[in-house]
Amino acid sequence: MQSPVDSDGDGKKDLIRVDIIRPKESGSGLKVPVIMHESPAFDEPGAGFEVEKKKYDANGNATKFPMFYDNYFVPRGYAFLSVDMIGTRLSEGCPTTYGAPDVLGGKAVIDWLNGRASAIDDKGDPVKASWTTGRTGMIGHSYEGALGIGVAGTGVQGLETIVPIASYTSGYETSRINGALTFSKGTQEFMAKRLDADPDEKCAAVHQRLREGSDDATGNYNAYWHERNYRTGPISKARNVRASVFGVYGMQDRNVVGSQFAEWWAKLPRTVQRKAWVTQYAHLDPFWTRREVWLTTLNKWFDHELMGVANDIMRQPRVDVQHGPDRWISQADWPAPAARTTTLRPQRDGSLGRTPSAGTGSYLDTAQTEIAMADNPATTNPNRLAFLTPPLENALRLSGTPSVSLRLKLDKPTANLGVLLVDYGTDTRINVRELGADRAYGFKFIGGEDCVGPSTVDDDGCYLKAGDNTATTGFNVVTRGILDAQNHQSLSRQTPLTPGKPYQITWKMLPQDYEFKAGHRLGLVLTGTNDDFNVAADGHGSENKAEPGTGAQVTIDLTGTSISLPVVNGAPSK
Repeated sequence: MQSPVDSDGDGKKDLIRVDIIRPKESGSGLKVPVIMHESPAFDEPGAGFEVEKKKYDANGNATKFPMFYDNYFVPRGYAFLSVDMIGTRLSEGCPTTYGAPDVLGGKAVIDWLNGRASAIDDKGDPVKASWTTGRTGMIGHSYEGALGIGVAGTGVQGLETIVPIASYTSGYETSRINGALTFSKGTQEFMAKRLDADPDEKCAAVHQRLREGSDDATGNYNAYWHERNYRTGPISKARNVRASVFGVYGMQDRNVVGSQFAEWWAKLPRTVQRKAWVTQYAHLDPFWTRREVWLTTLNKWFDHELMGVANDIMRQPRVDVQHGPDRWISQADWPAPAARTTTLRPQRDGSLGRTPSAGTGSYLDTAQTEIAMADNPATTNPNRLAFLTPPLENALRLSGTPSVSLRLKLDKPTANLGVLLVDYGTDTRINVRELGADRAYGFKFIGGEDCVGPSTVDDDGCYLKAGDNTATTGFNVVTRGILDAQNHQSLSRQTPLTPGKPYQITWKMLPQDYEFKAGHRLGLVLTGTNDDFNVAADGHGSENKAEPGTGAQVTIDLTGTSISLPVVNGAPSK
């Protein structure tokens, strides 16, 4: 079908490839709703954790649709559309790494399903979507789900619901956090090239714009990143969303950090029907860990939103929250409506309490992993300051977005400021740090397969069984805050600090929903460059690691330093 954009500059509007599988009854008068999976990954690297790619027969008909959506939902009366994102697989054009063409290509498909755009078949003959009601839901993981968010933010009619899973809402936050580079330099161009199997020369001009526009040299927010902002940007805005939302986000995701969910969720119009799962996983699709519950819930959601079935999905609590292995609660919204702000302050003796304390401390901005920063908090470490509460008398729950305020001086014009909130206490937790061929992001394969729908020779509906990957550890980094100090006044420009001059710098940490158990201790760790965010998650080159820290000495004035926590059930008593 024809898109409204010419992303490769060849003088022609880009054609978008749409593969369709639908109930045979829709060929004889039955009109059916649509579940749409738009992806940039059908060529490379492949969709889902089993790395599935499309297959076609000699006549060009699709014989394999990646993922389970066709196997599961077509027998339940839905059409399924597998859409190649612009510039990938069989679609024309160039990928723009979250840019306007990526969004507008998907919007064009929704317009076609609702009679507002044109399409042709492989012979060049016009094709109308006469078999559908036009009611469409978009679903996908990571980049895929972000396409749904982007399209929904255009306000397009006919897109009734979206199900984004670990999906960004701001392209800027895929590569930076508060001015600090958190992904490898050159990632925007790298991703566009990786997803497009065509020769690089075809999209050389686009690649140059990605390289120059992303401005890796400063980490600043600019017009390039504003185009890729689906919260308040020029192409897609949260306030324009008409579609209902069922979002799934992992609060330990280092790729799509929790603010991608929290900031967008808060900006959605109050009229938008919504549901969410907030988990302790990383960059994970719940199909791999909570499969039976996920499929049942997803089926009810689509039945209600696309078919108008009067089931109980909207009478259930809006949000499911995971607090650990097999530990889930439900609540009316997110953050928890009962959360109240509690402020804790570091003390001269290394404790963390409620009252201000005089004194100073200092450390050097060097690149360290979070484990190295948080380990052995009672041990003197020149690269961090650590403060702990007494053991908790009762369990304490964090729900929402903490903030930190530091009164500090530097001996250089800038430093990377790092803050960790740590749970000190032995427990069995979701293990998001272990990566391997059979485990990642907090899940592991456990042997055998589940079949979730009918199979064909090329396209089976069976997938490997998986479950939680856990580890018993003595502490856990709950959430973190990252800031390039020279961006403390603005993300769009750098303001170097005057060495030796005191500054009060306050910023948001990443959100979380987490339970600290009775007997555990809360820890506040002040440090420098967070090495866990220093290289791309796909590991496309250790040579691309960010700077190893500025080497600046950071002097903290305890009197003006605090962390504010959204707490549901009380706070440390001292």
